[in-house]
Amino acid sequence: MNKRSRADWQGYIPAITTPFDANRNLDLPALGTLLEWLHAEGMHGLLLAGTTGEWPSMSTDECKTLFSSAGAQLGGKLPLLAGCNAYTARHVLELADHAAASGFDGIVVTPPPYYRPSADEIHGFYADISAETKLPICVYNWPPGTGIDMPLALLERLAALDNVVAIKQSTSDLRRFVDTFFALRDRIRIFGHSMDEHGLALLEARGGDGTMGAGAVLGRTHPDFYNKLWAGDTAGARECGRMDRVILDEWYTPELVGRFGSGPAILKAGLNAQGLPGGYVRPPLRDVSAEDAERIRETLVALGRI
Repeated sequence: MNKRSRADWQGYIPAITTPFDANRNLDLPALGTLLEWLHAEGMHGLLLAGTTGEWPSMSTDECKTLFSSAGAQLGGKLPLLAGCNAYTARHVLELADHAAASGFDGIVVTPPPYYRPSADEIHGFYADISAETKLPICVYNWPPGTGIDMPLALLERLAALDNVVAIKQSTSDLRRFVDTFFALRDRIRIFGHSMDEHGLALLEARGGDGTMGAGAVLGRTHPDFYNKLWAGDTAGARECGRMDRVILDEWYTPELVGRFGSGPAILKAGLNAQGLPGGYVRPPLRDVSAEDAERIRETLVALGRI
């Protein structure tokens, strides 16, 4: 069954950071400023409380507060996706119910980490969520974070569940992404296109849905990769993709892990360097050192962001 039409998600949908103040408390005024900036920069949607949003360090009540605040501010203005990650389907559904009531358009869910569940257990986990949630589901395959790399055969089983409408395939293995894309693209939406020459060639030749990238630290440059591509401006899209590639190469390893700090810490430093409300990370994560903050600032200067 083709479920693509049940979600209008496409383009660049960043997994955004969650601002914490110097005391590591949730900073709602800063969140409001960040959301308005992201909206003004033309994001095609937003993902809150994902990996970049530091969901493991937030309580259930804090996640609900985050969803309520974002929904009240931007609900109905662009697609809002809620990271609803937990160890049990019941906990996921508690978060998903609140996201739905807050005006969100969908949820993004990883397999439960730590347990290393079997394929049948992962399928059962998503089946329980699919049977109960009011929102469409994006399955998130994130091996560096969960320690679980779901094979294509399992992703195909998950794609058959009623409320699963998308997969965020976050793998550094291009072949794995391409195999997922060609196997499932006619049934559900597939996110994870790289914004480089490989991704551009695939998008031009066979189409595609988009990228749920990290942080939107380059502002409008990220959504403009897709805006220019859709407008037929391949050269313009290539230049936007080149800028995105610079930060990936300079700040992350080929396995998509931060080179000199966690992903949230690097992206928050990048936002702070531009005078935007990145804020602080929460322990056990640590903010990047002053030396590394300067490396991040130099990258942004070279890209013309500062």
